[in-house]
Amino acid sequence: MKVILQQDVKGQGKRGQLVNVSDGYARNFLFPKKLAVEANAENVNTMKMQDKAKKAQMAAEKAEAEAIAKQLKDVVVKIPAKAGTNGRLFGAVTSKEVSDALQAQHGIAIAKSKIVQEEPIKAFGAYQLKCKLGYEISGTVHVEVLEES
Repeated sequence: MKVILQQDVKGQGKRGQLVNVSDGYARNFLFPKKLAVEANAENVNTMKMQDKAKKAQMAAEKAEAEAIAKQLKDVVVKIPAKAGTNGRLFGAVTSKEVSDALQAQHGIAIAKSKIVQEEPIKAFGAYQLKCKLGYEISGTVHVEVLEES
């Protein structure tokens, strides 16, 4: 019997796949637990429409990530910070502060988890931070840490 999996099933396949299983396995295990539905014409058509919508959504998200990467090239984020002697900061500039400043100054929303910092920023100056925007697209955020007046 051909069925469309509604969830990942170990040993059978992933969600959305059309698989061939025995009649008893489908009737006694997959259908009662709502892990699969019968592969009739209506369900196959629904599966194809969902795949098409998912691909369109992924293409839109990829285009958005590319647009954000393009915007980041021309942007410099200025972050004021308090400092002690020798230009050392009290604390450090975190990716959350960079994300908030980017949103406030330029209206570009990037989650703090997508901003990659090899080491925390603990001194004044200019820095370049890498942003992983998804779909193997990355951008560079130019950050300037300035003395708070």
